[in-house]
Amino acid sequence: MTKEIKHAERAHALLSASASSRWLNCTPSVRLEEQFPDSTTTYAEEGTLAHEIAELKLRKYYTEPMSQRTFNTRLNKMKKHELFQDEMLKHTDSYLEYLQGITIPMASVPYVAVEKRIDYSDYAPEGFGTVDCLIISGNTLYVNDFKYGKGVAVSAERNTQMMLYALGALTEYSFLYPIEKIHMSIVQPRLSSISEFEMTAAELLTWGESIKNIAQQAYAGVGDFVPGEHCKFCKAKAQCRARAEQYTALEDFKQMKPPLISNEEVGQILEKAIGLDAWVKALKDFALKESLKGSEIAGWKAVEGRGSRFYVNMDEAFAHLKNNGVDEALLYNREPLSVAEIEKVLKTEQYRTLLEEPGHVKKSPGKPTLVPLSDKRKPIAPPDAASDFK
Repeated sequence: MTKEIKHAERAHALLSASASSRWLNCTPSVRLEEQFPDSTTTYAEEGTLAHEIAELKLRKYYTEPMSQRTFNTRLNKMKKHELFQDEMLKHTDSYLEYLQGITIPMASVPYVAVEKRIDYSDYAPEGFGTVDCLIISGNTLYVNDFKYGKGVAVSAERNTQMMLYALGALTEYSFLYPIEKIHMSIVQPRLSSISEFEMTAAELLTWGESIKNIAQQAYAGVGDFVPGEHCKFCKAKAQCRARAEQYTALEDFKQMKPPLISNEEVGQILEKAIGLDAWVKALKDFALKESLKGSEIAGWKAVEGRGSRFYVNMDEAFAHLKNNGVDEALLYNREPLSVAEIEKVLKTEQYRTLLEEPGHVKKSPGKPTLVPLSDKRKPIAPPDAASDFK
């Protein structure tokens, strides 16, 4: 299948599921974005290639029996892509293994669809999208999403992209299967993250009805501009007036009516914003210190940042690897490989078996950092007064 065909199949609707967090919160944003050209990044192209490798593996295992020779021929073509990396094979294997963990225990052969186009236009005008993998068994619909990014772990909990896909699948398959439960999962192998969420079909349908009017407003491009975390991938984020006012709150800009600020205004705002970053940093440092003392900062909390792994005893860990058949040449690159580099060399299962489970690797606590209350991590407990006294 050619790259052009692939991209056509992956086309997005105006009210795309992947952008639903934006148009559900800021209804005029979709039409505003139409005046900006489409663009891509190396990371996006890399993710597309990883998805195509994953699709090939899933089709071979679930829906399209093929000889090993045919599989290898198709895979080798993908390996010639300039963005191909060996780790793509490991991470797509992890994704397939997760799905196998769902389907193998099933009492009967499930229905499986790979890269399935889903129509959810009953809830959002002209809405459609492509589900990475759809599984139906008994009364349960499984909606699975593979994400190759390694920036931030994405939660499946009430994830609107997944819920729209589930609505479309429920519309298409409820006549054939007695679907009562929806299981949604987001697999991010590069972050070792698997997020799962379940809800009843009745709960999903209730949510679907609740967004119909919002979707109609978004399609028409009406409503209020509402800045927030959903602005991250908006094409208009740099020029959006609502977002500019959120950060500047300058009276002389409030009376200007067009939704986009001009280049001249951009320069004026930047001039007025000199020192803003340093001020915000100082404010966050103060809020973090107060949170660590146990004081309440409205809307914020202190949590542990991402920690790092280290060898308990590097010589013992490497000796253990070599005694278990790992070639010593794999362990050195003029200097010992780090824990993260060793994990790349080994398969995830082998890494965990040989290093993590025997206790050769530990993870240090991350540096305290300040995040919104919506962050899923647990807050750091304030110091115990009695312990401090002792």
